[in-house]
Amino acid sequence: MAEYRYTVLFEPVPEGGYHVTVPALPEICTFGETLEEAREMAADAIKCVLESMQEDHEQIPPDVQPARETLAVTLV
Repeated sequence: MAEYRYTVLFEPVPEGGYHVTVPALPEICTFGETLEEAREMAADAIKCVLESMQEDHEQIPPDVQPARETLAVTLV
């Protein structure tokens, strides 16, 4: 049994809820109506992807730390 930890991004959407991605596992894209539901959906998606990778004897990728910064642009 092994524990894996991944950076998960929760982006609020205008209609409500959260769009969820996992930078180290780009195939994951899920959604939750609440932050709690989004966390549960992310955990379930990560588990499913990792189990599938194990079954296919694929190497499980390490976490990645996405670069994040704020850029300023000027409109004329």
